[in-house]
Amino acid sequence: MLKWYFHRKERHLASLGAERKTGEFDWGLKYLGIEGPDGRSPRDLLKEFSENAILNSEGFFSSALEPNFKQEKRIYPSIQQINPKSNGNGKIPGSKSLEAEFVIWESLIKTDSEENNLAEALYLKAENKKDAAVIVLPHWNAQAGSYLDLCRFLNRVGISALRLTLPYHESRRPPEINRADYLISPNIGRTLQSVRQAVIDTRTAARWLKDQGYEKIGIVGTSIGSCVAFLAFAHDKSINAAVFNHVSGYFADVVWRGISTKHVRAGLGDHITLEELRKYWMPISPLAYLDRLKNDELRPQRYIYALYDLSFPVDLSRATIKALEKESIRHSRVVFPCGHYTLGERPWVYLDGWAIINFLHRHLKRRHLKDGK
Repeated sequence: MLKWYFHRKERHLASLGAERKTGEFDWGLKYLGIEGPDGRSPRDLLKEFSENAILNSEGFFSSALEPNFKQEKRIYPSIQQINPKSNGNGKIPGSKSLEAEFVIWESLIKTDSEENNLAEALYLKAENKKDAAVIVLPHWNAQAGSYLDLCRFLNRVGISALRLTLPYHESRRPPEINRADYLISPNIGRTLQSVRQAVIDTRTAARWLKDQGYEKIGIVGTSIGSCVAFLAFAHDKSINAAVFNHVSGYFADVVWRGISTKHVRAGLGDHITLEELRKYWMPISPLAYLDRLKNDELRPQRYIYALYDLSFPVDLSRATIKALEKESIRHSRVVFPCGHYTLGERPWVYLDGWAIINFLHRHLKRRHLKDGK
């Protein structure tokens, strides 16, 4: 009965928002810097690219370029995190906009979109405190103003927050699309480039926080933000603690099976199999980098997933947890009896927020990190 209720509600919530348009399939070799077929098939070229990206992941998720940061103030809206029905326009009744500070820099990955190449992050500083800060990575197609409440609650417990705008979102979205469909699409190469850009932008944000003098840095990501957070955490030792809100080890399987990405699956059509897609998108899949977390007990990590999630199917989450256990990677987990979208609704959003903030506060605000529990 409970499963039926949440699955029904998940499908309803997934149907809301801007229309999801099915894009065209493309191998997207140009987005990976692969010039010409060189007499080989796109499948062979992508297989070689993905294998090399995993073997050389430090270089794949970093850049030798130097970021040039600037800060500016602007009015920032306050909207509800996930549920767009709060009062018909996506805003919390009675909520107020605020004058906020933004950190802006040229993304170290250059794409075809001028708008997307300008990275930015909302900076909410905890008053007179520089001991801890958290990078907040939103979900796919998050709107401006989302996760503002999470940032404010982090501030209340003495932790500064830096909420990153993901590639192709908000001010970074080019005019020809009405959703952030370039981040995850049936274009294989562009999706690889986009997630790589998100990870490098995240690491650049961590660098800025270090430059500001923060002693401890945490990270929390939701949905696609969870995947990006994991990839950044696995490759950046300056990030001291992490919370992954929704869990899957394979990027391809979520796209192939999740209800949030049905239009992407439709665009892939019969051009490719799940096994092939899993192989090509392995460089942006957390399972490829579990070995980087072995013997890393001083950097606590928490995994949060939902039993009735139709976007991140629960068997994928459980398989990831089993993989962590197999590799003896110490971790904390929280399981909620709700779904993907309903985790952003009351009362679950409050319980989720508590699980995130309590964990990060416990491990960032004390001087010595002792375990991952």
